[in-house]
Amino acid sequence: MAGGKRLDPRQKLVLIDTNVFVIDLRYKRDVYYKLNRAFLDCIAKKQTGFTTIVNLLELCGILSFNLNEKQLTELWFYFQDRYRVSVLPVPSLETSFPAMGINEIFDLIKNRISLGDALMMSVAKKHLPFISTMVTWDKPHFENIFPGTVITPEGFLQ
Repeated sequence: MAGGKRLDPRQKLVLIDTNVFVIDLRYKRDVYYKLNRAFLDCIAKKQTGFTTIVNLLELCGILSFNLNEKQLTELWFYFQDRYRVSVLPVPSLETSFPAMGINEIFDLIKNRISLGDALMMSVAKKHLPFISTMVTWDKPHFENIFPGTVITPEGFLQ
């Protein structure tokens, strides 16, 4: 369930990468902004979007240079409501960072992936194994790493 609503099993559940949220929050003049926004609106309406706690931490880190402490805290606590997506594991400042095996992370890195992306993939594998579609603007980075379909927001909307 996303946002407490029972999902239709025919709906495509999607893992959403950080860059989709970064474009929405930081780059409103980006050439892909309107497509990106349409994708996020579609996902919010269907409530079929998921992301990981790694993505939320990454987003907060990226925006920490432009947001004050209050704004950053609000982003953390209201992110799921704002985008109508589910974050797994559930974001709590009291939770320890998800335990992951170094071997698993290193195996991913050997496939030419950044540490942040390897952490996200590891958390997704553990907490979101039911998702077979990933949406990202960095499609080539994940095509040989994510076990399912990797698609851009534009491709998702088509």
